[in-house]
Amino acid sequence: MGKPFSDDSRDGQGGVGTRTAPRTRLRLSPPVLWKVILHNDDFTTREFVVMILETVFRKPEAEAVRIMLDVHRRGTGVAGVYPFDVADTKVAQVRALAEEKEFPLLCTLEPEA
Repeated sequence: MGKPFSDDSRDGQGGVGTRTAPRTRLRLSPPVLWKVILHNDDFTTREFVVMILETVFRKPEAEAVRIMLDVHRRGTGVAGVYPFDVADTKVAQVRALAEEKEFPLLCTLEPEA
């Protein structure tokens, strides 16, 4: 017989070794976040806006009042920042509640900068 095979492709026990492909590291980027913005109008009550902020956005009363005052004084206020699916769902909830109470409250999405 000849010399024993000494190639690196053998596992040292007479069998063929297994080679593994180098691992590729995937870099996941964080999801794009979206701001949910409430817009001021002349008909929606302040109490309704605070209720929306407390129920839909789970804001404590003091924060809800602060955001409502931003909406009232500045024309808009950020209700929260979320991934798109969550933000879109919250906008739909706000629109449904406003429509139910016959308020023209406008709620929109904007990508976070």
